[in-house]
Amino acid sequence: MKKINTIRYLTIALLLFLLTGCWSSHEIEELGLTFAMGIDKGKETELEKKFDEMGGDYPKKDRITMIYQYVNEQAAGSKSTGGSTDQKSYINVYETGDSLQQINSEVALRQDRPVFSPHLKVIVIAAELLRTYSLAELLDQPLRDNEIRPSSMVIVTRGRARDTLELKETGEMPAFRLRKIVENEYKAKKILPPVTLAKLTGKMRSGTSYLLQNVIGTDGEVKYAGAAAINGKTNKLIGYLDEHDLEGVMWITGMGIGGTVKSYDPEEKKVTAFGVETIKSDIKPIVKGNRLSFEVNVKSDGYLAENWSTNEKAFDNKFLEKVEKTTAKTVKKTMEDITKKMKTEYKADLAGFGNEMRIKHPRLWEKLKKNWDETFTDIPITFHVQITIKEYGTVGDQ
Repeated sequence: MKKINTIRYLTIALLLFLLTGCWSSHEIEELGLTFAMGIDKGKETELEKKFDEMGGDYPKKDRITMIYQYVNEQAAGSKSTGGSTDQKSYINVYETGDSLQQINSEVALRQDRPVFSPHLKVIVIAAELLRTYSLAELLDQPLRDNEIRPSSMVIVTRGRARDTLELKETGEMPAFRLRKIVENEYKAKKILPPVTLAKLTGKMRSGTSYLLQNVIGTDGEVKYAGAAAINGKTNKLIGYLDEHDLEGVMWITGMGIGGTVKSYDPEEKKVTAFGVETIKSDIKPIVKGNRLSFEVNVKSDGYLAENWSTNEKAFDNKFLEKVEKTTAKTVKKTMEDITKKMKTEYKADLAGFGNEMRIKHPRLWEKLKKNWDETFTDIPITFHVQITIKEYGTVGDQ
């Protein structure tokens, strides 16, 4: 009996020891909630220069400048108590160096709340850095860091990352704005599906070239504007696609669920706008002996969203057929334009033609994949577009 009681007491003592909590835990108020990270070309801020002059420097090369977007606790506190404040809801902290891990540590010497990234929403990279360093180099530390979620979105900017992490409105967090714009894909066929750290790992290892969404920022405003083309072998920058180029890629791949196609009446030169509701694209590789070609068939249903040809009868079938043909011609040219750029300027497949080869002709793909971008530039591609107007609103004469 005494032996049983002894065992019972020892078990209770061990359980109490286990319930004492984690020795390394920190209260959430002690941590710097970080919702965005920016990576810019290295250039010390005036504050950093002053710290250096006063003995706050350390051995490093000014290769990159990191921007950490913190929650502004004071502004958040005022809102929670129902008060008003002119303070912005965020604070951007800048630190320059040549190691993301060391830069992170240096921030802890300046802020009472160290960087805390489990809630990270977005990473913005200055695209020009990708001419010197690869994505694999710049993102090695975030990919290794267990604190950073793989769901964090990665985008690039043709300008400075710091400019995309500033908003003139005081109440909004730039990180949230950048993340939420993605949800507007139903309005504009110029927004790529979000590329997270988890998805980007696969792209970087695939060996095939790919696109990342480009964002620009100026005067406290931000805008999604085209994309950056990344070389699949080096994971470095190839060049930029403008909005028209990206729209062409979206049509080829069938990505996106909305958008607008603006055309001009061939006779009156008046504007008509087709609202996209559905889109289906079929990329068909055609193999005949040693010859390879592609046929792209695109079908889209939608509605007549705008018509400046006031002399036309909006409910007339002949008029609607004319708009369908004009719209189809516009879409076809958009796809042909970006295909020509991919072949002559970028010299890379940025629209997934290689992926269709991998799926439909796996044996041939094994032979071609090593030098696919070079092979792609010489492959004939034809486009066929079918547009159907299902609705035309309530304006117009019969």
